[in-house]
Amino acid sequence: MQIRIACSLLVTLALLTGACGDDGDSGDADSGQLTVFAAASLTDAFADIATAINEQYPDLDITYNFGGSQQLVTQLAEGADADVFASANMAQMTAAQDEDVIAGEPVIFIRNRLAIIVPSDNPAGLDEPADLATDGLKLVVANPSVPVGRYTLDMLDHMSTDPGYGTSFREDVESNIVSQEDNVRQVVTKVQLGEADAGIVYVSDVTADVADDVTIIEVPAEHNIIAEYPIAPVVDGNADRAQIFIDFVLSDEGQAILTAHGFTARE
Repeated sequence: MQIRIACSLLVTLALLTGACGDDGDSGDADSGQLTVFAAASLTDAFADIATAINEQYPDLDITYNFGGSQQLVTQLAEGADADVFASANMAQMTAAQDEDVIAGEPVIFIRNRLAIIVPSDNPAGLDEPADLATDGLKLVVANPSVPVGRYTLDMLDHMSTDPGYGTSFREDVESNIVSQEDNVRQVVTKVQLGEADAGIVYVSDVTADVADDVTIIEVPAEHNIIAEYPIAPVVDGNADRAQIFIDFVLSDEGQAILTAHGFTARE
């Protein structure tokens, strides 16, 4: 009799435990923790997107991890927990796919353009992109492993095919590089603090917080590089919560928030 009672109790406990586990796993899609790994250039726009999403889903706790896209891929590959990955280029999204950490097919959700920034007092007297080749200029860019760093080199290569810049333009500009940063926000900070004469960033990085401290020198459209940002859910993340975030980013409201921050709407 005692054995039968013990077995009955064990079965009951197992069923109760299973029921509790099911409740925890299946919880409401519109509540709980949602972790988004995102390129540093999305910091301000995604902060506003979280606010807008929480107006619809107040019980959804959105946490961000911002950084260089290449750093985020490394973290994901090493087992970091996340639900969504938003990269600043397809190359790093592909790298994440190669590491088998991406679920589903990535979609381009926004675009961006490059810009040259100088401190507001413009100590080096830059007027146009050609001035990046001026001897002695202190230029800060992102590391080539960072999407904006790769885009920067592509832009310089393109300019070097234009007789107006000359075939040695990329080489001349690279000789002025004094620092290569791990993400685009670090480039902005160095220029903002006057630690460099110029930097190459995204248009969207000239936020309200830094607009008084830096001046933009526009890159001509024929030489600019259009950056494409893909987004996708992460393997082993919460697929339902991830889809809420991705759907909002792709929505008219989400696109309006992103374009208000200087991004270019996806086609």
